[in-house]
Amino acid sequence: MALLIVLITCFVIIPATAQPCQTPDDFVAATSPGHIMIGGLFAIHEKMLSSEDYPRRPEIQKCVGFEISNFLQTLAMIHSIEMINNSTLLSGVKLGYEIYDTCSEVTVAMAAALRFLSKFNCSREIVEFKCNYSSYMPRVKAVIGAGYSEISMAVSRILNLQLMPQVSYVSTAEILSDKIRFPSFLRTVPSDFYQTKAMAHLIQKSGWNWIGIITTDDDYGRLALSTFAIQTLANNVCIAFKEVLPAFLSDNTIEIRINQTLEKIIAETHLLDVLKNVTFTDGGKLFHFDAHGDMNTGYDVVLWKEVNGHMTITKMAQYDLKNDVFIVTDQETKNEFRNLKQIQSKCSKECSPGQMKKTMRSQHICCYECVNCPENHYSNQTDMDRCLLCNNETHWAPVKSKTCFEKEVEYLDWNDTLAILLLALSLLGIMFVLAIGIIFTRNLNTPVVKSSGGLMVCYVILLCHFLNFVSTGFFVGKPQDFTCKTRQMLFGVSFTLCISCILTKSLKILLAFSFDPKLQKVLKCLYKPLPIVFACTGTQVVICTLWLIFAAPAVEENVSLPRVIILECEEGSSLAFGTMLGYIALLAFVCFLFAFKGRKLPENYNEAKFITFGMLIYFIAWATFIPVYATTFGKYLPAAEIIVILISNYGVLCCTFFPKCYIILCKRDTNTKSAFLKTVYSYSSHSAGSLAVSHVSLDSTNTSVTITNPSSAGKPAAWPKSKDLGTQAFAHICKENATSAPKIWPRKRISSI
Repeated sequence: MALLIVLITCFVIIPATAQPCQTPDDFVAATSPGHIMIGGLFAIHEKMLSSEDYPRRPEIQKCVGFEISNFLQTLAMIHSIEMINNSTLLSGVKLGYEIYDTCSEVTVAMAAALRFLSKFNCSREIVEFKCNYSSYMPRVKAVIGAGYSEISMAVSRILNLQLMPQVSYVSTAEILSDKIRFPSFLRTVPSDFYQTKAMAHLIQKSGWNWIGIITTDDDYGRLALSTFAIQTLANNVCIAFKEVLPAFLSDNTIEIRINQTLEKIIAETHLLDVLKNVTFTDGGKLFHFDAHGDMNTGYDVVLWKEVNGHMTITKMAQYDLKNDVFIVTDQETKNEFRNLKQIQSKCSKECSPGQMKKTMRSQHICCYECVNCPENHYSNQTDMDRCLLCNNETHWAPVKSKTCFEKEVEYLDWNDTLAILLLALSLLGIMFVLAIGIIFTRNLNTPVVKSSGGLMVCYVILLCHFLNFVSTGFFVGKPQDFTCKTRQMLFGVSFTLCISCILTKSLKILLAFSFDPKLQKVLKCLYKPLPIVFACTGTQVVICTLWLIFAAPAVEENVSLPRVIILECEEGSSLAFGTMLGYIALLAFVCFLFAFKGRKLPENYNEAKFITFGMLIYFIAWATFIPVYATTFGKYLPAAEIIVILISNYGVLCCTFFPKCYIILCKRDTNTKSAFLKTVYSYSSHSAGSLAVSHVSLDSTNTSVTITNPSSAGKPAAWPKSKDLGTQAFAHICKENATSAPKIWPRKRISSI
């Protein structure tokens, strides 16, 4: 029976299409009556023949170029309908069909679509115009076809007028998924969106990025090209060339699945809704239409390969639309799939990790050169468009780096060579302080120790030096808030106390050996040792206290360096830090002035000269420190301050105590009362003679003054009690000078300490 139908159909189709269309019935390729008519559109012939270059009469010409594959599709539709009619699926209902040959031409297909819309059981072939086609009964209830997307789009726009269901078996243009423009269109194949997506995925999986595209010059080809270009761009694949060929020249060998959706037809009304909800199984797999009217069938990936001069087609994998993966069934095809990566199809060599792509002067992004990532940048994948920036606060990266490295935390560590050297110098200074303290304690009653202000003053100064050396230890090691606050405060207060004590000594020396009565009067008013020390040191304590309260030093991470994090003490307030140092400098400058004023003293009592040198060393050290501190950064910045503290501390310590220790240890004959008195006598004789000459020249008319013996029992007020050896020596010299030259001195009372 089936064979008879095929023969009859061949007999009907072939003669009918061999001659031009004379009547509407001649236009039909195959037909069979029924209660429900199904339309069919198949490109049984390749093209429509025209005698002229362009048509001169509005008529349908005959078709040429018989397509056996499309003819078999037509037979498949007829066979399916006959199978349904011979079954009990639609009891009492017979399906009919009316199939047309589109000749791969839109014009012919449009003529067939107009006949589909003509009124059912009407003697005349007319299409009524209505505002509402809900009750309109067209010639057919549904249409199978067409094959080409360009034809399906044109036919669908006409069938949309009556929302007549149209099911295509091979039209895959993506635009047909738009249900706004094509609401009644369905298809049993996936959209080209998935096909182009699968192709782009396959190209990317094969490692290619430089390809060419060949497409047909019709709606299907142009839309597929546009979609594929978007997919390739998303996968960083470049199109080297695009070649557009005329449509309908290739042999259409696309395999289709037989549409069996009509098996589920149960009523003549709402056919479109029924079709959208149809599901069926084939080979254990469930098929259905999605929201866009597309079938979830997927694709087969085939390999065209020439073997011994013959072209073979091998199925390599199946593309799963839902999961966007390729399913490989056996190991052989898996190896073939893997071998695709050996085919080189790239414009440029891929950039390795640590490099980035730099696009050359080309319209393609796939043509580029590889450049190394700069410092503090990295790339951890091949062919990266740009290098990623490391977190500059915590990480760094060298040039051409594949990853970021964590920055090392650095500070002036106890194990650092420079730190060890500076700490050794500090320990040496502490040892000097202890040795000097022992020497002065054992020689307490010698003239040198007494002339230094006594043991208590020396102990206070030595304690200050000891604390200064100890403060350098707070500059070494991992910074903490406690050490940051302690180191500056300890140095500032202890050094201020040291300078304050030296200031009182300088003032005392100037007062003891000054022969100017006016200057002596001023100095006697200023010389208040304890108030001076407490006032000067207290002011520094107030400065440091305010510093700690309002802007205390704290630990800070310096991330400005490219490869390390410097853990350092941030001083909190540069103004407070500068005020502390500036106040010490002011006291040192006043001390320097007093010491410089009394620099010409007896050789064995020349402390003022060394105080002057000590203050000069302090000024030079800290004047050098200021620009160094302002321009230096890194973990060795605390070392710079340690060096300055050591220089200034050693300078003051050496100039203050080392000359005395030298006299005590090496010149014991000069550290006696008689030797001391002799030296002071020689200095005082010279100074008194000079002063007498000055007074004779200026005060020759004044009356002479009687010099009172300070050792007499009367003990006038002009010579107060004093245990200071220098004072006693000065008083003794004044007595001898007054006896030997009574006529030279002017008769004025000269007060002394």
